[in-house]
Amino acid sequence: MSIDENELLVLAQNGSEEAFTQLVERYQNPVYNLCYRMLGEPTEAEDAAQESFWRAYQAIRRYDRSRPFATWLLSITAHYCIDQQRKRRLPTLEIEDWMEEVLPDNTPDPEKMIGAHEEKERIHRMLSTLNPQDRAAIILRYWYEFSEEEISQALQLSVSAVKSRLHRARLKFASLYQADRKLTPGGIHDESPAF
Repeated sequence: MSIDENELLVLAQNGSEEAFTQLVERYQNPVYNLCYRMLGEPTEAEDAAQESFWRAYQAIRRYDRSRPFATWLLSITAHYCIDQQRKRRLPTLEIEDWMEEVLPDNTPDPEKMIGAHEEKERIHRMLSTLNPQDRAAIILRYWYEFSEEEISQALQLSVSAVKSRLHRARLKFASLYQADRKLTPGGIHDESPAF
């Protein structure tokens, strides 16, 4: 019999390691995926996911159950990944491994496959130019479908700051995309990406 998440949260806040372990099992994929999308390296993502869960475990008594647990947990994860990005100052986000959901095309057409690969590379280059908080906001919005309010909670920013970051990131991305399209004629798309 599966225990409901609210019961697990109450038990975990009261010191039950077993309840917290069950929460980890439920959220290990979303946490790892966020780490991988932000850091781009599987080993680093695994380490970051473990560290994120450890930080959540240490803070679980302070968790406010009126907030969605997923938002709280992914907030801890996003902050940790942003800190890691700042430390290394390297481009991140291995697009090949996760952009399939953005550019799905299962047609076995070699020309289309080459074009899709080039498009993913182009998007990777452009996203890697965003600062870590803007990148996190874009990822949370477009890959996790967080609302602006959830992003503001996750990144500890005001909703207006989130809107501003998303707007600025979309403008920069669109500008880079259009400039790149002019440099690479004959690409697979003539329109800007739907951000």
